[in-house]
Amino acid sequence: MTPSSSPWWSPQVHADRRPLLLLRNRIAARIRAHFAALDFVEVEAAALQVSPGNEAHLSAFATEAIGPDGARRPLYLHTSPEFACKKLLAAGEPRLFSLARVFRNRERGALHHPEFTMLEWYRANERYTVLMADCAELLALAAEAAGARRLRFRGREADPQADFERLTLAEAFSRHAGIDLLATIDGAGATDRDRLAAGVAAAGLRVAPDDTWADLFSRVLVARVEPHLGLGRPTILCEYPVSEAALARPCPRDPRVAERFELYACGVELANAFGELTDPAEQRRRFEAEMAEKARVYGETYPIDEDFLAALAAMPEASGIALGFDRLVMLASGAPRIEDVIWTPVAETAP
Repeated sequence: MTPSSSPWWSPQVHADRRPLLLLRNRIAARIRAHFAALDFVEVEAAALQVSPGNEAHLSAFATEAIGPDGARRPLYLHTSPEFACKKLLAAGEPRLFSLARVFRNRERGALHHPEFTMLEWYRANERYTVLMADCAELLALAAEAAGARRLRFRGREADPQADFERLTLAEAFSRHAGIDLLATIDGAGATDRDRLAAGVAAAGLRVAPDDTWADLFSRVLVARVEPHLGLGRPTILCEYPVSEAALARPCPRDPRVAERFELYACGVELANAFGELTDPAEQRRRFEAEMAEKARVYGETYPIDEDFLAALAAMPEASGIALGFDRLVMLASGAPRIEDVIWTPVAETAP
């Protein structure tokens, strides 16, 4: 925000924003009622955690706890309530949801905010495909609460009542980039960087000598696949390579891919879902690999939550999903920026 611009709390700015903020409240109330009708319990996860999550490209806010004796212990604001929710699954909760304030550093723009609201829900002993039906119900619910027939974002639209498009990553790479993605992954999930690099170059995209397989995968996804998703109707993009699904279990029919999907509408990523991995030894291996990559790229790592791994051993088979609540409100209202639907945006940092 520039010094000459009006702050969000000025009466004239607030008067313009208030209808969107009241719509936000209506959608939140409808979501709570929807989950209550399905026998979900709402939970509240502590924002302060031993680990903020162990994904290589997520950046957290760090702080510390000072004990009565003056001893200091590092803590982090969570990037998701996922670890806490899975501990509650291990404790015996069969169905739960959370509307949690979460925190991610290095993120600010039309679709990103340092502090935002994540809607997460989990189903014990249910397949992750059930979450796809949940998503359809929630998109229709949000549109109805807004009195909108279409979801909208910057000139792009999607019909929330339409049957969702369902597309695997392999199909998407073939259709939109002419790349045989699965040919670059072996039966154990190991990736072939050079083979993917050849396909990326043939598709006319840049390949740098130090690009990893994951770098190239992300480049194709962002440049060639995502612009086509969720246009006219929402898209379920599913069966991610196992190397791109650190918290998901492999698909039984093809160990090269995992039970992970993302939901898109109007070209905007709305949700990320998993058939949850429940093997603590494999989860540790994946976390360590993610933190090694984080150290390589950013020169830092986050601790592994040992209590989470212990809970994972007791957790039942489950499916879970995280949906960006603010983004859902944006699409239902047609707002162009995420800050338009947040009651009190985080202050801009000085350059």
